[in-house]
Amino acid sequence: MKTFPVLAWKEAQEIIHTWRIWVLPAMVIFFAVIGPPLARITPELLGSLTAGTKGSVTLPPATFADAYGQWIKNLSQIILFAIIIMYGGMVSTEVREGTAAFVLTKPVRRSTFIMAKATVHGLFVSIAFVVGTLATWFMTQLVFGAAPAGQLWAPALLLLLFALLVLAFMELFSVLIPATAGAAGAGLGLYALLAAGGAWDPLASYSPAGVPAIAAAMAANQAHMSPAWPAITGLVAAIAAVALAAFLFKRKEL
Repeated sequence: MKTFPVLAWKEAQEIIHTWRIWVLPAMVIFFAVIGPPLARITPELLGSLTAGTKGSVTLPPATFADAYGQWIKNLSQIILFAIIIMYGGMVSTEVREGTAAFVLTKPVRRSTFIMAKATVHGLFVSIAFVVGTLATWFMTQLVFGAAPAGQLWAPALLLLLFALLVLAFMELFSVLIPATAGAAGAGLGLYALLAAGGAWDPLASYSPAGVPAIAAAMAANQAHMSPAWPAITGLVAAIAAVALAAFLFKRKEL
């Protein structure tokens, strides 16, 4: 394990000196900042567009829950799509460019190589989620004058576990599929499969497939299912995906 800090530092430097350090944080901050003001003006905007027309509907004033719901929706859709696309070449890019072969000529275990990537990039995604949620919390308080912490942080942290699950599978797909686009396509397929599975109650209640819907309900203070099993099974699946990626990478020809 002495090589782990060295490989972790290498991964951190790659984040800092590449486009990843800008893209994900910029997206997160952008949606966190514009979400609450947009949620505040949406009912008024829709009302003004339909005013004077037959059958026009008057929407109730927006509340902090609308801002929370918008943030959770962005995390579970746009931000997750960005993670899938960003990490399509998580391993395969280094294999293709010869970086992995060069690093592994040293006394470095391939499993340590995989674990360092999972740990550092998981930390990077976690920091982005936390910073974005803090910004949403602050902006919601500023715009609405109320921002209960638990109603925002609980679903956001649940979605962070879901994002780490997706990241773990992106590492696995990047080991299995040499093409970056192919791995990203597999990640989008996984996302679609989980979304479809979330429509079936047993899967929604006991698997990660239910996380987005449960998180949205928690943000609206309407949760009707416990997040415990989806969180536990999601964490187990993420660990299993990284372990399988390490196992397969040991047998991969570089």
